[in-house]
Amino acid sequence: MTSKASGNGECNYKSGPLPGCAPLAMAYVPMQQAAEPTYGVNDALARGTLFPGLDLPFMNMINTPPEMTTPLRELMALCFVLDELVLYLDTHPLDTEAFALWKELSKLEREGRARYTALCGPLTHADLAYQESFSWLENPWPWDADPAAEG
Repeated sequence: MTSKASGNGECNYKSGPLPGCAPLAMAYVPMQQAAEPTYGVNDALARGTLFPGLDLPFMNMINTPPEMTTPLRELMALCFVLDELVLYLDTHPLDTEAFALWKELSKLEREGRARYTALCGPLTHADLAYQESFSWLENPWPWDADPAAEG
């Protein structure tokens, strides 16, 4: 089945942006209403959202956090929640409670990053700014750290 695009050839994937025979579709993205985040940081990372109102499981599949957590996973969860809050605050800049939560979690993230880099080394090249030398490839690697020492 072929059709003509503006009378100048066939309409197919090579036609370029929006050929004349392109079907029109309207995407609907719901505007997030003010919502209190109720997922904890580990649940939010596993579920893919901080806000239950935006938690729309794909094919009724629900991700749950793993039973055991690691310092890196905890830091990843904090960073994820901070990113989610920034996206929320982009559209709700007057939500003072969300901004206060963002500031509180930002402080926790800085402290957690400092503890993690002291225990396991730098996470990013930016963490090397506070080192005596460029020690990116030195031991111990994060997986070499003694789990008993983390307690």
